[in-house]
Amino acid sequence: MLVDRLLKVALAGSTWVLWLLLALSVVSLTAMLERWLFFRRHSDDIPALRTRLARALAIRDVAAAKKVLDASPSIEARVLSAALAWEDGGPAAVQDAVESELGAMRKELDRGTNLLGTLGTNAPFVGLFGTVLGVIEAFHQLSAGAAKAAMGNVMSGIAEALVATGVGLFVALPAVVAYNVAQKRIAGIESDTLALAKLLTAALRMPAREGASDRGAGESGSSRIEEAAE
Repeated sequence: MLVDRLLKVALAGSTWVLWLLLALSVVSLTAMLERWLFFRRHSDDIPALRTRLARALAIRDVAAAKKVLDASPSIEARVLSAALAWEDGGPAAVQDAVESELGAMRKELDRGTNLLGTLGTNAPFVGLFGTVLGVIEAFHQLSAGAAKAAMGNVMSGIAEALVATGVGLFVALPAVVAYNVAQKRIAGIESDTLALAKLLTAALRMPAREGASDRGAGESGSSRIEEAAE
């Protein structure tokens, strides 16, 4: 009884699986486009940003440093700008704020990547499922019809069923590539943010310099920070 019911479901064919894979491909392409636009919109020349930030931090000009960060569309600048509000608490407070902001940004950075990873992993299995359904339907036709006519139906049915596996791979491969690219981009953002945060906390640990007699030392400190940034 149960086998008969499952057979009826299997004999519905693999066409609906192909439509499902087509829908999943549209969803995958949409997620890829959204991630590409997101990273493009928040991209910046990080080495140049580091140099500008170092110049402001070398003279302990926090207002100028914040202005530099606010002018950048990057995620790195956004995280540091928010953390800079804790400057009065010292380097440790700023470092904790950077890690907190970066953790809060992780959800926005990861948006859509789990979907891409899931599609890349499971789309081939969906295609394989469609192939299995198509093969079951083909052999059912073989058992129900005349040998010569049925054999032709079996061959065409198996060929059609194999298309589902091919479509599943076609959906999965771009999704896997996009997922890996997105993960690499996220890792780069986190690495650059932490590197800039180290520069920021290092500048905050430098003692404040006051008076004309300290200008030379301030310029020397500025040169050292700029050299480190480069």
